[in-house]
Amino acid sequence: MPSGRKGQVAAGTNLLQAAQELGVELESICGGRQTCGKCQIIVEEGHFPKHGITSRPDHLSPPAALEKEYDQEHNLNGRRLACAAQVEGDVLITVPEESQAHKQIIAKAATERVIEVAPAIRQLYVEIEPAILGDPRGDWERLAQALEDQWQLTDLEIDIKALPTLQSTLRQGDFAVTVTIWQDRKIIRLQPGFQEGVYGLAIDVGSTTVVAHLCDLRTGELLSTKSAMNPQVRYGEDLMSRVSYANSEPQGLKRMNRLIIQTLNELAEKATSEVNLSPQDVTDVVIVGNTVMHHILLGIHPTQLGVAPFALATYSALDLKARDLGLSLHPACQVHVLPLIAGHVGADNVGVMLAETPGEQDGVSLIVDVGTNAEIILGDRTQVLVASSPTGPAFEGAQITHGQRAAPGAIERVRIDPQTLEPRLQVIGYPEWIDPQAGDEVPPEMKATGICGSGIIEAIAEMFLAGIINSQGHFITSATERSPRVQLKGRTAEYILVEKELTATGSPIVITQNDVRAIQLAKAALYAGTKLLMDHRGIDRVDRVVLAGAFGSFINPFHAMVLGLIPDCDLDDVIAVGNAAGDGARLALLNRELRLKAVRLARAANYIETPLETTFQDEFVAALNLPHATHPFPHLAESLPDIPEDQVRERRNRVRARHGSRN
Repeated sequence: MPSGRKGQVAAGTNLLQAAQELGVELESICGGRQTCGKCQIIVEEGHFPKHGITSRPDHLSPPAALEKEYDQEHNLNGRRLACAAQVEGDVLITVPEESQAHKQIIAKAATERVIEVAPAIRQLYVEIEPAILGDPRGDWERLAQALEDQWQLTDLEIDIKALPTLQSTLRQGDFAVTVTIWQDRKIIRLQPGFQEGVYGLAIDVGSTTVVAHLCDLRTGELLSTKSAMNPQVRYGEDLMSRVSYANSEPQGLKRMNRLIIQTLNELAEKATSEVNLSPQDVTDVVIVGNTVMHHILLGIHPTQLGVAPFALATYSALDLKARDLGLSLHPACQVHVLPLIAGHVGADNVGVMLAETPGEQDGVSLIVDVGTNAEIILGDRTQVLVASSPTGPAFEGAQITHGQRAAPGAIERVRIDPQTLEPRLQVIGYPEWIDPQAGDEVPPEMKATGICGSGIIEAIAEMFLAGIINSQGHFITSATERSPRVQLKGRTAEYILVEKELTATGSPIVITQNDVRAIQLAKAALYAGTKLLMDHRGIDRVDRVVLAGAFGSFINPFHAMVLGLIPDCDLDDVIAVGNAAGDGARLALLNRELRLKAVRLARAANYIETPLETTFQDEFVAALNLPHATHPFPHLAESLPDIPEDQVRERRNRVRARHGSRN
């Protein structure tokens, strides 16, 4: 972790070498001599049902003299040096960011948006009458009176963490202070004299990635954006795996909660230090996330989200103290958590609605945040429908033979010549297209390590367009005669995307029948959810498709439509908007009225529980085909492989017979 690479090595294999064999490059300046300390790794301990292993520190060889000496001088703090350890059993290894030679690519940058800045936190300068004999009032009472006289604020409270600093701050400022006030009702910070500077964090806690935007609450300026992999992926890449882990392990919830809080603290430290601030300068935070991430973050056991009726502990917006969550920010920092909608539609979806405003558009917009659990929004001024669809982690490289997360060396773009079946590809970190047939020289450090989500989508769509697989996702037998890249493997086949000479692992990167099936299952779940929302609205087309989320920003709309990931639409009306959930959190951070709007949006949205819909299975099966068993895709008419009309009729009749006249 976090690359998600896995495999088998011979007992006694050096861990640094084992990582390299799997295409995971660790920093190692000294070349494995145990002197530089750059290849530090963390051995995860416990049983991991998702991986089917039990990982323990003693499944690596014990530290020898050189490693012990390094530990004494530099304090490894429980970590191991990969170059000093041999694999002696099943292990789950986390490679910290500083040990990664090729860092994960986490694209969750904020989008430029027009925001009316009116935050929940503001600073006020106030001058106070000094204490005198004969006036029994306390310093707090005199400060409260001054705020009423000078700023017309009444019924104020003071945070228990601010109260002990009151008297010294007043006298240090000669009874002139700047107060930081939350929602015009609670004093959370006191500074002597006149001060400027009030800052907040907008945080999107995703299943796979976490992003934090540091903002100036006075000007609205985005000061810094930092992101990280969600460390909980080691316990499961999809939401239900984490629910299962929390249920099966007595300390499961506590571990996952501790990890996400630690990650948020690290992001706060990185974001503030980049602009010469400190986490102690952060006085307001807004958080969004899906329902499982929401519950785990708050220390709420997610067990009820794993079984029908998928009951939430609460769906209300929450105002909390950062200190109560374990966040190392200003002692009185406030945390606002946007509301949830229903069992599997969370605050991240509300953030998307805040940012994209589908309910304020004339045409019907379909907004899809593609991830391990895809969130779907369909709406216009008339009505907004929401749903979630369990796509699983295939789009992020999991369940794919040579799949991996986005990192340098991962294949992200694929084109296949329909005549020769020869591929061209792009890997992350290398701007030029690689054409294996042209004998292109590829720098060793940029050889392909695997294929990420956008790459697998393009690869399978291109295989369909080139006639390597048919509309049902099966390899076409005649393709083996057209190119040696298509090879039979028993009863199935595979396509060699990259020969071993061009890979970092020394093994070919292939697309197998199982890989195709995994993507079919994922895209069918998403499309079926979309189709059910369209049925509820009584429409058969949408005016606009919006791809949200980091992954959505990298999906090629044409290839997504060829797969049937999204319904037919003019490709000019398919747009990517980046991290809309994080943008929604930023909007709520900078404008307190939008927090109230978020509550209204959440309660007004019509939630459709797609897996419980009686037609979901029918829609799912029909959506397994590329692009679909029965739905027309007129905007792809000139691009899709020719399918004889009798085949189309036969397929449609077969679906109708199996699932009734509805289809």
